[in-house]
Amino acid sequence: MCGIAGLIHRGKSTDIGEEMTEMLQSLKHRGPDSTGFALYGVPDGDKLVMRFKVAEQEDLHGFEIHDQIKQRQAEVDERLGELGAKILERHQATEYASRYVLDYDGDTRELANFIEDIEGAEILSLGRGLELIKDLGDANTVSDQYALRGFNGTHAIGHTRMATESDVDIRSAHPYWAYPFSDISVVHNGQLTNYWKLRREMTRGGHRFMSNCDSELIAVYIADRMNKGDDLESAMHRSVDELDGVFTYLVATKDELGMAKDVMAAKPMVLYESEDFVGLASEEVAIRSIFPREIDTWDPYDGEVRVWQA
Repeated sequence: MCGIAGLIHRGKSTDIGEEMTEMLQSLKHRGPDSTGFALYGVPDGDKLVMRFKVAEQEDLHGFEIHDQIKQRQAEVDERLGELGAKILERHQATEYASRYVLDYDGDTRELANFIEDIEGAEILSLGRGLELIKDLGDANTVSDQYALRGFNGTHAIGHTRMATESDVDIRSAHPYWAYPFSDISVVHNGQLTNYWKLRREMTRGGHRFMSNCDSELIAVYIADRMNKGDDLESAMHRSVDELDGVFTYLVATKDELGMAKDVMAAKPMVLYESEDFVGLASEEVAIRSIFPREIDTWDPYDGEVRVWQA
């Protein structure tokens, strides 16, 4: 079933970590297996923020995994140094997941590929504003584990997952970063019927996939179209025509939030918009979780695409 949520503040930065936690916790009944956040902070010049993991939570039951995690972490540091990336800040969120702030002006695809050649390593996000965090458990569990309350930024998207076709692990959790493009992420509710066809096309075009989840395809598709010259809204309109199936998805870039529904409009979405704030979610209860007053919401129509600026 799954639940998705998004928010964007126009012209200001606020505690989006707290707000997204409240929205996703209210959608726990739609997906208790895992929770994910794509939070957009205020960029600090040209510094890159890299969120990555070197193991799955379920791996921690093995006898040798703790030493392996230390070895993989050391290899990440060594490879960053080989590419000329300077680690300015490092934070160990969990034993297996880290946040690095980097000084790096090289090719992000080269960096991602070099790091992900390490066994068990996966870059969850790489960008100047985007920080992508996902793990097993409900929103409160993940938010507390990664200390997300107090994260200031302009916009965010998030997802609560009920696993139906793939494993319950971090790799299969949403959101998805659009490798290798910085600051693009997607959450999705639905199912794509032409997933494997489009995935083969994207793979031949040089894109990599870390899961068998169709939501990852949407992230890669949007990034690919934008890399070819489309703006976000144009890429999303094209996706409604080229993605087969039933879907509602949210996509975020460094300064935009977008929403798209397929032409059958089978997957729910509720929208609230004011002069300085936009909130979207699978259910109205998520938007009301961050408003102590009555608000008017409505449902986007079939085939609708909307984009808002931060």
